[in-house]
Amino acid sequence: MKSYRKELWFEVPSRRAFINITPQVLECLRESGIMEGLILVNAMHITASVFINDDESGLHHDYEIWLEKLAPHEPVSGYRHNVGEDNADAHMKRQIMGREVVVAVTGGALDFGTWERIFYGEFDGRRRKRVLVKIIGE
Repeated sequence: MKSYRKELWFEVPSRRAFINITPQVLECLRESGIMEGLILVNAMHITASVFINDDESGLHHDYEIWLEKLAPHEPVSGYRHNVGEDNADAHMKRQIMGREVVVAVTGGALDFGTWERIFYGEFDGRRRKRVLVKIIGE
């Protein structure tokens, strides 16, 4: 069995963003040479996430509204974590959206449904953060 590891780095200039990272993950898969196996894509920071869904701007807008209702940024004084910080909501948004995804690799391709894409979700941007791509298989 072969193993491949790479870190992808992102620095989002805004507080929040959803970035389609499927092309970078596909490039990792190509570099790995693995044809059959599993790929893990993992946010390596506690205020960011990786998730799978549709690359549709209306859905991303809906996520913004929904997440803000569930874990509003303001008032920052409403969170105990925010003593000296202002990102408690980002931790909660990450918990909701998830830490990682695992995708089957079949015939050297991501074994996706029709509209599935991999996204990096940033909830407390303006600094460099990394995403781990780990691929195992043959």
